[in-house]
Amino acid sequence: MANQTAKAQSFKDKPKKSFFASILKTREIGVFLFLIVLCIAMSFLSEYFLKPQNLFNVLRGMSTTAIMAIGVTMIIITGGIDLSIGSVMAASGMLTARLITVHGFYPWLAFAIGIGLGVVLGAINGLVVTRLRVNPFITTLGMMSVARGLTYLLASGIQGTVASNIPLKDPGVGFLGGGYIGPVPFPLIEMIFFVILFTYFLNHTVLGRQIYAVGSNESAAHLSGVNDRKVKLFVYTLTGAFVAFGGIMNAGLLSTAMTNTGTGSEMDVIAAVVLGGTSLSGGEGTIIGAVIGAAIMAVIRNAFVLLKLPQSAQTIVIGVVIVMAVALDQLRKRNK
Repeated sequence: MANQTAKAQSFKDKPKKSFFASILKTREIGVFLFLIVLCIAMSFLSEYFLKPQNLFNVLRGMSTTAIMAIGVTMIIITGGIDLSIGSVMAASGMLTARLITVHGFYPWLAFAIGIGLGVVLGAINGLVVTRLRVNPFITTLGMMSVARGLTYLLASGIQGTVASNIPLKDPGVGFLGGGYIGPVPFPLIEMIFFVILFTYFLNHTVLGRQIYAVGSNESAAHLSGVNDRKVKLFVYTLTGAFVAFGGIMNAGLLSTAMTNTGTGSEMDVIAAVVLGGTSLSGGEGTIIGAVIGAAIMAVIRNAFVLLKLPQSAQTIVIGVVIVMAVALDQLRKRNK
């Protein structure tokens, strides 16, 4: 009886969490509410924001970021990072364009080879991180430079002195990145498909649960029989495929593969993932949260266009958003 009384008193004395603290703990709800507030604010600031054409443009714009964020979410859940996203995106798109436009490959074959390049570059990242034990930040920073150099090489050839863009006017690839089914952008349909598929994968498969286990406590996961090296190699390789897909989508949308494609994309994607509640220390995060984060980034970029604000201000705001996302991650941990 005395023990029960003590437990009851202990529970009673436990400080109640504030509404703000509970919102911080519920990752997706917090970022979704922020997205709603942002959209409401933009509807007052610009009469064009809620027009269907603009909303579909925002959704199409966020689709590529969200698709790449699926892989990056898994990497960050394992405690890693990938700074090579933009460069791998550019290299894959450039290779696909060169094979179709310059060498006359069948589009589906060029597409497969372009995805294959992303897989190879992602696998190299994974192997360096897992086998050579090089810090993921340093590994992917090096790959960022290597892949960008490869992009220039693919654009201009070995003898080229000035990098150039390569046109890509194949209707199939164009539909992949910029097509519509009725009024709905096809990239949005692709994004929804991948989000559903890999949300199920993370939550309902053994490998998905192992990804969380490695990020939560790598040593404990290893002792329980999880092959942490294979898990990390898988997420880096898969991310390479998603990023390559995003690069080909972008080239199809613009009908051109450009050497500066993806510059700064790593910031958008990582910000979207962290904004969506994925912890940079690993072990927690969801793909749905990353998609909401990608939507926030797309709305912010759209706002700068509609309000005719300078590019410099946009860059500053994106940096501030990243810092705020990390700060919220720390606040969330303190309120657990």
